[in-house]
Amino acid sequence: MENSSRPASHQYQFVDFARDLPNICSMTGLFCTVLSIYFSLLHHFAIAVIAMLWAVFFDYCDGMIARRMKQRPEVFGRFGQQLDSMIDIISFGACPAIFLLSYGQFSPWLLPVVFCILGSNALRLSYFNLFGLTDDGSYMGLSLDNNIFIFAFVFLFEGVFSPSLFLIILSALFIGLSLLNLSPVPTPKYQGKWFYLVVAYILILTLIYGHGLMPV
Repeated sequence: MENSSRPASHQYQFVDFARDLPNICSMTGLFCTVLSIYFSLLHHFAIAVIAMLWAVFFDYCDGMIARRMKQRPEVFGRFGQQLDSMIDIISFGACPAIFLLSYGQFSPWLLPVVFCILGSNALRLSYFNLFGLTDDGSYMGLSLDNNIFIFAFVFLFEGVFSPSLFLIILSALFIGLSLLNLSPVPTPKYQGKWFYLVVAYILILTLIYGHGLMPV
């Protein structure tokens, strides 16, 4: 049964929200996530990591665009927050979980790790939706997009270890990240000049992974 206390905003149709620029940006990030899942299942892991990184990029951009749209209706902002949260659990929860399962040949031993990834995502996003940022504008715990940055860097060393050992390393990494996501330690919100460092990091890793895909 639907909650009758919802705001009266039925004068807007789905298409109104779909053509809103920040939401278009969010959906573009979701498309990158779909690509990452697709290439993970095909075992094209380098391409999957690149797509995952660009999903983070668009996740950053939607908020920046929204803050610059001064005349944007408030209901669009509320819709965008809900949409962003829905996409986050796919991009930063389901996508890495599927990547890990595919890399590990869908071993049932990975299911507890997958549960840690998805469970920590669900708890963290629910907490953030309820309480938001801390009083000083920081996140409580490690933000989910940082998981992708750390994972993408670690995966550069995939060829150094045997597949079985590296699978253990990845599993331990995701468990550790899940604990950090739910930790009480505040982490900064990347904005302003930090955004350019984030973009530079994504571009550099994209070039590194892309170079490895080029035929010798």
